[in-house]
Amino acid sequence: MTQYNFDNIIDRHGTSAVKIDRLDAVFGRHDLTPLWIADLDFAVCPEITAALSRRLAHPVLGYSEASESYWQAIIDWNLRRHGFSIARNELAFVPGVVKGIALAVNFFTREGDGVVIQPPVYTPFRTVVEGNNRKVIENPLIFDGESYSMDLDGLRSVVAEHKPKMMVLCNPHNPIGIQWDADTLAELAAIARKAGMVVVSDEIHGDLMLGGRRHIPFLSAGPDAEAVGIMLGAPSKTFNIPGLVSSWMVVKNPEMRERYYKWLEVNEFSAPVMISTIGAEAAYNNGEEWLDQMLAYVEGNIDFVIDFAARRIPGLKVIRPQASFLLWLDFRGLHLCHREVMDMLLDKAHLALNDGTMFGAQGDGFARLNAGTPRAVLAHALESLETAVCTVCKQS
Repeated sequence: MTQYNFDNIIDRHGTSAVKIDRLDAVFGRHDLTPLWIADLDFAVCPEITAALSRRLAHPVLGYSEASESYWQAIIDWNLRRHGFSIARNELAFVPGVVKGIALAVNFFTREGDGVVIQPPVYTPFRTVVEGNNRKVIENPLIFDGESYSMDLDGLRSVVAEHKPKMMVLCNPHNPIGIQWDADTLAELAAIARKAGMVVVSDEIHGDLMLGGRRHIPFLSAGPDAEAVGIMLGAPSKTFNIPGLVSSWMVVKNPEMRERYYKWLEVNEFSAPVMISTIGAEAAYNNGEEWLDQMLAYVEGNIDFVIDFAARRIPGLKVIRPQASFLLWLDFRGLHLCHREVMDMLLDKAHLALNDGTMFGAQGDGFARLNAGTPRAVLAHALESLETAVCTVCKQS
């Protein structure tokens, strides 16, 4: 068995890495440890780069189509990893999960229609809806101080009041890291079907389950989910290949699928490019051992952050995720206002974390940290944070 090295610190400067090159534009300074955008700092599984290298070594890079082995790799992966069955005709390519959400918004809704989101949630859920002149309908998650839950009674109320045409679901939920249970997903599906509301389920973090849990795809939650659901998945977060832009969708409902897939096809939205399919197929067929080792390493990182905060940064609470390499940090115990927290992170700790309010007003006092990095980098970041907290809290 190959042992992969996730402790190796890789210099990403000069690679057009958004995490590095956008620091000045987003944070106003470049001397920051970048723990924000959700990609990993680990070397890609070598079987993926080898497959790409073999194809790029050929002297002709002409028009290409996705091979049947590409589609079969996606089908086999979902069955093997999640116990989820997909028929070939239920599957289509999509050029990115956010683009998949945008395409669904444009096809299934009209300007002025309501679309439900559940903040605090991944920022594009809001920007895609508002940017396409649809109305965001919020059904915030419930936070009890320790964990989050879905407000199903609240969902019934907003559906009855606003008559939304669509809901965008995050499963597992970003930034919290919750894997919604089967009962919750089934109840959500029943509400949506009764209301005639399409549910677009972003499941890009579904392969990144922690603690021995299994991912529960929305479309596996029963006939109501199959009737209303569009599932979006990708190998990008799983295998650290977002630059290849290889995503896919599943629609079980034949009537919904035939209309939607035809529209995507005639507009060439569902036409994959060569490197997308080659990278994804290699990942799904040959990357499972790399993924298992990476997840074990990330779990160690998460334990490290939680333990460090508990011992050395009183007032900082880390919400333990059930999935993904993203950590939701609760700074409210420091008794600082949100602006003071963000200024402390930037100007004292020199850390680039995602501002919690970018996920909605419910993120006031919170920030999101990417733990998908070598542990030495994480240790340095936490020590800097500890020093910054001590300095600021003494002054306040």
